[in-house]
Order: sequence, then C-alpha cells, then structure tokens
Amino acid sequence: MSAGESLPVAMRAGLWKSIAYGRAAALGIALLAGTLAAQPAQAHLQCVPYARDHSGIEIHGNARTWWKQANGSYDRGSMPKVGAVMAMSASRAMPLGHVAVVSKIVDTRHILIDQANWAGPGVIEHDVLVEDASNDGDWSEVRVWYAPANAMGARLNPVSGFIYPAAPSSDDRAPSGLAVPATQIAEATPEPNAGSEALQAFFTATDAKL
Repeated sequence: MSAGESLPVAMRAGLWKSIAYGRAAALGIALLAGTLAAQPAQAHLQCVPYARDHSGIEIHGNARTWWKQANGSYDRGSMPKVGAVMAMSASRAMPLGHVAVVSKIVDTRHILIDQANWAGPGVIEHDVLVEDASNDGDWSEVRVWYAPANAMGARLNPVSGFIYPAAPSSDDRAPSGLAVPATQIAEATPEPNAGSEALQAFFTATDAKL
C-alpha cells in the first residue's frame, strides 16, 4: 500500500482522536459548571450556625436535633425568654427543623425573633414576628411573619420548645422531691396584648416600634 493510500486512514484516526478530546473537554466543562453553580448554595448562612453564634448555645447538627441534644446541657421549657432558642420540630415543610433566637417578648402570644435562612437562602432577619397559634397557649405551634409576602405566614410550624442559654446548675440536678429553682434569664416585660390580627399586620408592615 502506498503512502498516498494510507493518508485517509491517518486522517480518520486523527478525526476520532479529536472527537474523543472534544467529548472529554465538554465533560470537564460541565463538571466545572456544576461545581461553580453549587458553590453559592453552600455559602449561604444556615439557621443553625446563626442561632449558635447569636445565642451562645453550643449545639451542632440539624435544627431538628437541637431539642434532644440540649437535654442535660441546657435548661429547656415551653415559654419564650429573651436570648432563648426556639427549636422547631421537623415537619413535611421543614424536614430539618428550624432554630431562631428570641429577641423580644411582645405579649403572651407574640414574640420577636432573630433568624437566618427563613425569608430566603442565607437571609438574616432581625425582630421577626412570631405568633403562638396553639390551642392551649403553650407555644407548641407557631406562625412566623414572612417578609417576601409582607404578611403573617399561614403555615402552622411545630415547636419542641425553648432552649435557654444558661446551663443547668447543680441545683437543677438535685435529688427528686427537692424543689428546683427556675433558671433566671433576662426577659423583656410583656406589653399588653395589642389585639393580634397578626399584631396589627406586624405593626403595619413593619415600621415596627414597641
């Protein structure tokens, strides 16, 4: 076979090699694009690190695990106090739960909270209205103001309770049958109940002043 007859074979080999290189390059670009696209989501501030930093409560892991993890390390209860972490349970809408820090007591059925990652990915909010929506007034279900809609959220969110920053003292571990003093935490004086309607549409959509 002459050199002239072998040229098409060489060209075909080069063509297949070029196609293979092209496919590999396209795959590499796609993988790089996927990695870059994922980075902003990973960089968003989640509710857990924000609540931990803002409250001083050193608990790690998904928000839904905080209530159980706090047992024995921090005082817990059903009533909100300033500085406490409100621990929301897992639900269909919130499979990982949610945690937020109580910033003010408004009245017996309303508080303000500081939180992250509720109004949008990584968004930090201060003094957001929360309403006790439970039948028994025990804060087992709440509604939360949703800033993008400028309205109180319609969804009922289950709450495990409130985790207080002070660790249990030796008195809190006293033998059964002995009176255990309640942990004292700074708490805002409750304002008179302003008659809800989601606290007058969150102080007329939030030129909030108390």
